[in-house]
Amino acid sequence: MALAIGDTAPDFEAETTEGKIRFHDWIGNNWVVLFSHPKDFTPVCTTELGTMARLKPEFDKRGVKIIGLSVDPVDNHKKWADDIKDVVGFAPNYPMIGDTDLHVCKLYSMLPASTSGTSEGRTPADNQTVRNVFVIGPDKKIKLVLVYPMTTGRNFDEVLRVIDSLQLTAKHRVATPANWTKPRSSIRRAGKRRSPISAWCRNRGSNFFGAELDCAGAASAAPLFSRARAS
Repeated sequence: MALAIGDTAPDFEAETTEGKIRFHDWIGNNWVVLFSHPKDFTPVCTTELGTMARLKPEFDKRGVKIIGLSVDPVDNHKKWADDIKDVVGFAPNYPMIGDTDLHVCKLYSMLPASTSGTSEGRTPADNQTVRNVFVIGPDKKIKLVLVYPMTTGRNFDEVLRVIDSLQLTAKHRVATPANWTKPRSSIRRAGKRRSPISAWCRNRGSNFFGAELDCAGAASAAPLFSRARAS
């Protein structure tokens, strides 16, 4: 059965490029991004691993730990790191899991539980479903699942945007609308006319738009609340 948002992220022990870990202990009280790859030395994944290394300071600012996974052995990951640096300019600066027995891939529903054998002899096409991004909270619950095709590189700016939203909404009774990004300045509300939607939000102790709510934004969201207002 596929993992869903709200499920507890399965715990496991694994060898990584930074030593053996038990996943839940490694998470600690942090947010985590676990992202997976079907095979070492694949071109799209090469760009993704380097891009994630470049963006690691942004994840660090948010208290987010990064861990990668590929089905090949850890020794291969270490050799791959040189190629990644040559292509992108950054080598992985986070641990990479070696999942040669496919245990983690099956545990996280990236491969069918019935898959037999090891990574030996498997091609990227055999593992094409191992292209996931999991965001996991400090409570060890899965907050986001993304699955990408092999031909499309992942957008890690979007992963950061979602993490900003998840962290905001974990602390406050808010939700964020389409294309929301983290506010960069405070919002002045004095003298603004309150729309029915903004009143609906206030009456329930929440603010649909987080820190970016204004009258124009609330009014444009009115259709979204047509049924909620009647509750």
